[in-house]
Amino acid sequence: MPGQQRARIIAAMQQLAWALVLLVNLTTVLVYGWDKLQSRRPGRRRVSERSLLWLVFATGWIGAWLAMGWFRHKTQKTSFRRLALLWTVLNPFWLLLAWTWSTRAM
Repeated sequence: MPGQQRARIIAAMQQLAWALVLLVNLTTVLVYGWDKLQSRRPGRRRVSERSLLWLVFATGWIGAWLAMGWFRHKTQKTSFRRLALLWTVLNPFWLLLAWTWSTRAM
């Protein structure tokens, strides 16, 4: 595969990956907001903490931390915040960032 064609394919893959990261983060903010709204209504079905944490791990950590601050949601629950921090540190986002930086150096 010629070098220019390979570079275009990689650039397109990276754009798609970053678009998906943006989509996951927007979805994460909406889900956290929805769960906060549901928490104020007794008897309403809530989003499980496990699902909220999976959104953090699925590259939605930026949206999760923003939503926790904006909606003041899950800010008092220490165990949840510790797991959210762990998933933020051990996140595939950092691999995407490294991949983007490494291909820009080529």
